[in-house]
Amino acid sequence: MGSSSSSWTFFVICLLHSLIATSCGALMMFYMKEVYALGHGNAAAIRLLGSTPHDQLLIRTSDSFSGLLLVAIGFLLFMVAFVRDREFQAFFAKGCTVLHVFMALWRIYFERRVEDLAWDWMRQTVGDVLLALSWVFFLVYSWREKYD
Repeated sequence: MGSSSSSWTFFVICLLHSLIATSCGALMMFYMKEVYALGHGNAAAIRLLGSTPHDQLLIRTSDSFSGLLLVAIGFLLFMVAFVRDREFQAFFAKGCTVLHVFMALWRIYFERRVEDLAWDWMRQTVGDVLLALSWVFFLVYSWREKYD
């Protein structure tokens, strides 16, 4: 029961993170203008999309590659969800926790200084912390299961 229970938790967390990464990546690749407008408002979206055709092309290309990276991460998380090795799961969860914490720190120290993103950094930081906490939840759950 113990091993299958923590494996099931790992599977569910990986699938949820995979769904989040894949859907955000797809939105970034194909609907970035709408995502900017929804997240930052129309005025900020226009500024974030660039003022010259060259800037707009560079920003769209960058957003597309970032979205593609998120889709690839989503597929990677989907594949990792099926791994049943308990030690690998703990290692992977620790790595994901560190990654989300570093992303939150990036938002706190750098992204909040960007004028058009300054009001949005707090909401995104909370999201990063919640994603990190889901992995911490798995680690605590698997440790509790291991030592009970």
